[in-house]
Amino acid sequence: MKVLDLKCAHQHVFEGWFASEDDFQSQLARGLVECPLCGDVSISKQLSAPRLNLGAVPPLKPPASPSAPSASVAGGQGTPTSTELVPAQATPPDFSPQDRQVLQDMQGDWLKMVRQVMANTEDVGSHFAEVARQMHYGEADERSIRGQTSREEAVALLEEGISVLPLPMPASLKETLQ
Repeated sequence: MKVLDLKCAHQHVFEGWFASEDDFQSQLARGLVECPLCGDVSISKQLSAPRLNLGAVPPLKPPASPSAPSASVAGGQGTPTSTELVPAQATPPDFSPQDRQVLQDMQGDWLKMVRQVMANTEDVGSHFAEVARQMHYGEADERSIRGQTSREEAVALLEEGISVLPLPMPASLKETLQ
């Protein structure tokens, strides 16, 4: 099993599991690999460190005293200490570790929110504008709905005083994975 760090053209990072490199390349070529956040199929493989389970790592020794100078490795000379090793991330290199964590948290929160919307709304599909109008004008019972409509139709709904909110829904969330 190969676990790959992947990124879409919109800089969303995610992990993909494949039987082999050939399996990944085959699925990528057929457009089967897509971003779970936005559905983009323009996917690139990112550099990632292999996961090697070599046993427990001994704890780092703290400096002798706060005033003692600490040893460091600069310019690629010598052997780096374990605190200088940073695992490769599938986000742009100019992101700090805190920025990466914030981005990952936001992506996770967005996915939770989309799942919440899906669990608590009725999918009316391409009939969204029609059903929204029926509810607005009292011709149908009000309920929470979701569906698809064109940008022009959404603007027309807003002009009629019908509140709508665009929400991109990744195809991967529309069905269960297994």
